[in-house]
Amino acid sequence: MTTDQTRSLLAVPSHAGPAQPPPTYALPRAGSGSGVAPLRGNNAQLLHQALFVGGALLLPLGLIVIGLGWYGIAHTPYEYDQLSYLVSGGILGLGLTLCGGFLYFGAWMARVAADQKEASKRLADTLLVLADAVARTSAAPAATPAAQVDPGSVLVVAGAGTTLHRADCDLLAGRDDLSPAGPNRGGLAPCRLCLPNGE
Repeated sequence: MTTDQTRSLLAVPSHAGPAQPPPTYALPRAGSGSGVAPLRGNNAQLLHQALFVGGALLLPLGLIVIGLGWYGIAHTPYEYDQLSYLVSGGILGLGLTLCGGFLYFGAWMARVAADQKEASKRLADTLLVLADAVARTSAAPAATPAAQVDPGSVLVVAGAGTTLHRADCDLLAGRDDLSPAGPNRGGLAPCRLCLPNGE
């Protein structure tokens, strides 16, 4: 049960207003994380558990059978008895040990595959969230600059000159001795190329 469901169960009902029917609560599903049966419907986890349990049983069983075969061979003086211990204990025990080792390896490979699948799912979810965030920021209208100044509306004078120019005048390209023309523009002749007074 989640904390929201616990809070709603512990909430004190208010007596103001008409009586309301009691709320219905959705019970958690069995395979949704902390349920009673986490392996139901999860074939990869079930395969991993089966391989792990099979390896855990067969590997030590094979070693025990090898030990019993050695004990039988070591404690019988007859060669025909030793041969039967060698076949039943040694070869069978070796086969069980190898099968158990392969099952352990299979369990490890199943675990690695499950981890890679989970990591790729998390990466895909993260990429979707990032793509959504980028889409939202690009869809938002761009902030307009506070003051868009038209370069042609600024009137300047080059050096100690006597001609009034617009700031985007072609005659002033590359010059760095420009100064803004003050409110007293008397005596300054307007440029014939850029026509600063709109003439």
